[in-house]
Amino acid sequence: MNTQCKRLLTAMRHGPIDQMKALSKLGISRLASRCYDLKQAGHAISKRSKIVRNRFGESVRVAEYSLG
Repeated sequence: MNTQCKRLLTAMRHGPIDQMKALSKLGISRLASRCYDLKQAGHAISKRSKIVRNRFGESVRVAEYSLG
């Protein structure tokens, strides 16, 4: 398991992660790819969509990943 996957798995034990958190707090720019890697390693990763506001105030849908 690579270093990014280890960081992501540790963070996901504390709560769900979306792309902005992954990039700003973990330095992971390809969150979906790392979640795929964790799934391939046997971890149960779930994904849900949520609506957030972007910097222009527009509502956008993003993916949020969590353990379980």
